[in-house]
Amino acid sequence: MTSRQQGRRAVITGLGVVAPNGVGADAFWKATRQGVSVLDRISREGCTGLPLRIAGQVNGFDPQSAIDNRFLVQTDRFTHYAMAAADLAVADAGFRPDPEQPFAVGVVTAAGSGGGEFGQRELQQLWGQGPRFVGPYQSIAWFYAASTGQISIRGGYKGPCGVVASDEAGGLDALAHAARTIERGTDAVVVGAAEAPLAPYSMVCQLGYPEVSLAGRAERAYLPFTALACGFSPAEGGAMLLLEDEQAALLRGARIRARLVGHGATFTGASRWAESREGLAAAIRIALDEARIAPEEIDVVFADALGVPEADRAEALALADALGPAAERVPVTAPKTGTGRAYCGAPMLDVTAAVLAMEDGVLPPTPNVTEVCHDLALVTGRARPAELNTALVVSRGLMGSNSALVVRRWRP
Repeated sequence: MTSRQQGRRAVITGLGVVAPNGVGADAFWKATRQGVSVLDRISREGCTGLPLRIAGQVNGFDPQSAIDNRFLVQTDRFTHYAMAAADLAVADAGFRPDPEQPFAVGVVTAAGSGGGEFGQRELQQLWGQGPRFVGPYQSIAWFYAASTGQISIRGGYKGPCGVVASDEAGGLDALAHAARTIERGTDAVVVGAAEAPLAPYSMVCQLGYPEVSLAGRAERAYLPFTALACGFSPAEGGAMLLLEDEQAALLRGARIRARLVGHGATFTGASRWAESREGLAAAIRIALDEARIAPEEIDVVFADALGVPEADRAEALALADALGPAAERVPVTAPKTGTGRAYCGAPMLDVTAAVLAMEDGVLPPTPNVTEVCHDLALVTGRARPAELNTALVVSRGLMGSNSALVVRRWRP
């Protein structure tokens, strides 16, 4: 008998956010609900002369006040965000790990590129002054697995740990991996993704993506599903969640915020956006089948919203293929147009927004977008009230991964 047959189910009990529009779930949701756009010119040192000019930057975050110095000096900015968000998620859940059961809590993160800022600094030391000037933490701080390791070490979490590398869609895939870890017997998993792609070397790498927007005005830089779509604006930050076994959470009196009920993943190849129609539709169908729900039960879709005309068209058609007649009426939203696309962190922020939207009974809008040129019921302008019980979150990666996750409001 498997753990799932024994009745173990993964639920969300904690939300932690470090995003361009707010640090903490409350600040993030207030800005998201209001449709605030924080896209702006990139101001980071060494980045201002590059063709990529508009992004979502995390402001008002002080890593020194959030992270012990001994961890701070051996980690990159992307890990600072992840560690801080993990602390916020655990605190939000009111979760106190049992020191006698260190193997009961695991960690899973996703990352698109790792610690580019830290790595660039150390490589400059190597070529400018020699190998003796390269710090010992270069070997680990740049690595895409660094956030999982540091969260695990810092929190004393010795349960199953892992890293998912499936580009942007990895945020959703990490949640699915964590949920299955709980179904197999782990009590809790800290899971999520945070990125820090706004450093010179990282930005030069991103210039190789034809999907990145090079627009010079913030209000025109990221406009998916419109005739003016010219790519996406990148962003830093992300979210970490605490997942727990439902019965364990109930026994400790936790506030259960939502359930993860279905996930599907496929692969269609790098930048093959026309083919992503079939792949994304298949991922959605798999997620719905696992959740055992009909398309008509989806109350809102949080879109991938790449901002590339061919990709936007493929996503709209994929939703129609997978949801059938229900696609004509289901609200679709993309709050990330106001913050930028934080790679693996983007779908994690979408899942967080979906949970908060279901709790609040509100559909958040898609900032900056007005006239939609695809057959979608896109939420624009202002937030609007709605009874929300089931959300579908979809994500695609630049390298070809497609992922879909079904989240349901928790009820006793």
